Amino acid sequence: MPPPADTGLAYTPPDGQWGWAVVFGAFISIGFSYAFPKGIAIFFKEIQDFFGTSYSEIAWVSSIMLAATYGGGPLSSILVNRFGSRPVVIFGGLLCGIGMVSAAFCTSIFQLYICAGFITGLGLALNLQPSVIIIGKYFLKRRPIANGLAMAGSPVMLCTLAPLNQFLFDTFGWRGSFFILGALLLNCCVAGALFRPIGPTSERQKNKEAKGAVREKTDVGIAEIGEKNMETKEDRDCCENFNKFLDLSLFKHRGFLIYLIGNVLMFLGFFAPIVFLAPYAKHRGIDEYSAAFLLSILAIVDMIARPATGLLANSKWVRPRIQYFFSFSIAFNGVCHLLCPLATSYTGLVIYSIFFGLAFGMVCAMLFETLMDLVGASRFTSAVGLVTIVECCTILLGPPIGGTLIDTFGDYKYMFIKCGAVMVLAGTFLFIMNYYNYRMLAKEQKKRVKEDGEKKDNEDARTEKSEGNVKAVEKIQDVNETAPLKKDENGLKNGANLPTEP
Repeated sequence: MPPPADTGLAYTPPDGQWGWAVVFGAFISIGFSYAFPKGIAIFFKEIQDFFGTSYSEIAWVSSIMLAATYGGGPLSSILVNRFGSRPVVIFGGLLCGIGMVSAAFCTSIFQLYICAGFITGLGLALNLQPSVIIIGKYFLKRRPIANGLAMAGSPVMLCTLAPLNQFLFDTFGWRGSFFILGALLLNCCVAGALFRPIGPTSERQKNKEAKGAVREKTDVGIAEIGEKNMETKEDRDCCENFNKFLDLSLFKHRGFLIYLIGNVLMFLGFFAPIVFLAPYAKHRGIDEYSAAFLLSILAIVDMIARPATGLLANSKWVRPRIQYFFSFSIAFNGVCHLLCPLATSYTGLVIYSIFFGLAFGMVCAMLFETLMDLVGASRFTSAVGLVTIVECCTILLGPPIGGTLIDTFGDYKYMFIKCGAVMVLAGTFLFIMNYYNYRMLAKEQKKRVKEDGEKKDNEDARTEKSEGNVKAVEKIQDVNETAPLKKDENGLKNGANLPTEP
């Protein structure tokens, strides 16, 4: 197996110390970002009755929220590159709170799409990407463990939100619940405050300091040259400036493209089963609290699965093969959904929730670790942004397509079969293409070694030839230098034989 991509960082990550506080902050912000769109599914049945909408129409609330969360990835990445993780997460927390408080006063489903869907989803996007990115700056050797612990925030939050949302609804109704949830989301601001910047001085700051030093220490002529260089920098093409924030050269990276295509397929069936799990249980005649408890069961298993998967992925047996392990996890997820229609009783749904939670936790624990393994920490910020903007299309369509299938056939099983088939296909695709990618990387590496060897041999031959030429030149020079001496010696000898004058 090829080694993981180089970090490309200009410093050595501490692999601990304040990094564990950063992991705790990421635990909170990632937890809200992933769990919140699933947790509000508890209110869907009641909101559907309140506004008189169909399953597919109410599913758009979660879809828009998830799509905004993922589609806001490039914006989040640009802001992180510009300002750092801390201010972006704090601003995202404020945006989430404003969105949910505004949703409490909505009078139509369209207003709910804007407030709860778009505004809250965008705020969650500004929480998710910076939290994932900063872990890669604090950890290297223990990165899979740190990612697993941070990703465990999602099931913990879901486990808490599912019964809490049901309690809030019974006590305050869906409007009062949204108001309180908006206040809870402000805790993301506290989490963001823990994201202390790390590493060498930023490039922008270095440029400022360099410009200041030039003005102070150089004469007028050099200053003029510096100004010309600055003008040239400012006149760069806008595409080059954009590429500084989002590295578009990643679309030439074979491993990145394989990951992207596989994930786009996967997300077509990734979130719909969670969104419709509680409504499906209610449809089967199960009471509201028992239906909500299914999400809690899923979340508890998910909570255990994520750090356990992180530990397993960090082992010497799995880490070199982490891409294959990720592919297996996706296919395992799909198999669970394909078998779900067989669960007709509450006991069957509990068993489904346990296996679904295990499979879901395995995928989420490795979702970003596998991407960082492919592209390295230095390009990870751009990679996350590009991946999320492409993925948001299928994330947006997944739950509404599931809702349309339910509305059309009047049965939830077709939604589960669709999601399962898509995820098995995605897992199979990733497994085969990663095998192909590793084979190609091995061939390219052998070719590179061979070319380097030939280049070295040519250089050695050239060196030997040049050394031979130098020796020949030195020999000629020695001959030229000794020739007059030999001539003089011969002259002296001849002079000694001449007769002397009387």
